[in-house]
Amino acid sequence: MIKRLRKKFILISIITVTSVMLLLCVGVNTVNLISVNSKLNKTVEQIIENRGRLPEPAKTEFRETNSARPAMPFDDRRFEKETAFQTRFFVIRYDEDENIIDYNLDKIAAVETDEIDDFVETASERGEGYGYESGYKFKVERQDDGNYMAVFLDCHKEENSVITLAAVSSCVTLFCIVLICVIIVLLSGRAIKPVIENDIKQKQFITDAGHELKTPITVINTCLSVLEMEVGKQKWIDKAAAQTDKLKNLVNSLVSLSKSDEGREPVRINFNAGGVISETVDSFKDFAERNSHPVKADIESEIDFCGDEYALRQLISILIDNALKYASEGSDIVFTAKKHKKGVLINVSNKCDHIDRDELPKLFDRFYRADKSRNSEKGGFGLGLSIARGICESHRGYIKADCVSDSEIVFTAYLSSLPKKA
Repeated sequence: MIKRLRKKFILISIITVTSVMLLLCVGVNTVNLISVNSKLNKTVEQIIENRGRLPEPAKTEFRETNSARPAMPFDDRRFEKETAFQTRFFVIRYDEDENIIDYNLDKIAAVETDEIDDFVETASERGEGYGYESGYKFKVERQDDGNYMAVFLDCHKEENSVITLAAVSSCVTLFCIVLICVIIVLLSGRAIKPVIENDIKQKQFITDAGHELKTPITVINTCLSVLEMEVGKQKWIDKAAAQTDKLKNLVNSLVSLSKSDEGREPVRINFNAGGVISETVDSFKDFAERNSHPVKADIESEIDFCGDEYALRQLISILIDNALKYASEGSDIVFTAKKHKKGVLINVSNKCDHIDRDELPKLFDRFYRADKSRNSEKGGFGLGLSIARGICESHRGYIKADCVSDSEIVFTAYLSSLPKKA
């Protein structure tokens, strides 16, 4: 259980950190892209507003007092004064039939005259508004005379900066995720240490309490037997003996669960699982017949298996006992066991009262009973299926419950054959 808890802690932490880091990386790059695109749009808009050119920054006139005053206004709220010298663009004017009226390539050196027709075709296909083509941000606007002006702004520099930031931020994010994941794995043991200590104390308490209770229970049983020999059969003695046996079974179940939670390796011996299963099922047949629940068994005779034979017998006993307790009156219990992959697959099905499908996973919880009244008529403490799950998991398998219909339930258990220790 501690290993599963640690794995879940590591998994949840890694998923959380990865999600946050990825969101941060995507957010930074998205904000940067929006900012760059907005700046390019403003530049293109300014060029269009100034009829195909950027306003020149004011020249500085020096007076004797060394004070300066701009000769013409420059909108420095939207651009820096170096913008006019750093911006590379060209302007094309054309009519509705894509005939070029004039163009201006003074502010760019990368575009040749014979490429103008291709840019006009691109602008015409896009129509009015903003667009992007091969490293150029452009905008097409209809003029008052009915002709069109297309301004193409060279944004290769901005494009490279966006790509560079994306690459660098992605690498940094990946490095941080890996580093944090390593730290989480290394410190996960310390993070769940209080839980581990509490769990160890709880298991130790159950084990110690179980051993301490076994002695008085044995003494009580012995005293009841001696008393019965002296005074003869008494219903009060029988009731006390029945409750003592019930308490003994509860203690044994709790100790068994505690040992299962400790994650101890099961005993590994080679044996024929088919023979063991058949023998265990046969021991229930007479009792099942007397209770009008005949067991129909289909068990593969030869199943080579390596694992804990006692645990397998206990698993079969739990499943059949559970079926006998909750099977509908007069219904059969169908039991099958066969070799599957590298282990054994067991199915136990029986008719039963209606059970909510949402309740099925809870059947394996400790002290859970399908009957809400929790009466003791059917015996048991709601620990059997929890023990069964522990047995399956210790053999690297699983157990699950399915509803074939509203009135039939099937328990499927798989145990993998364990590699024999050298």
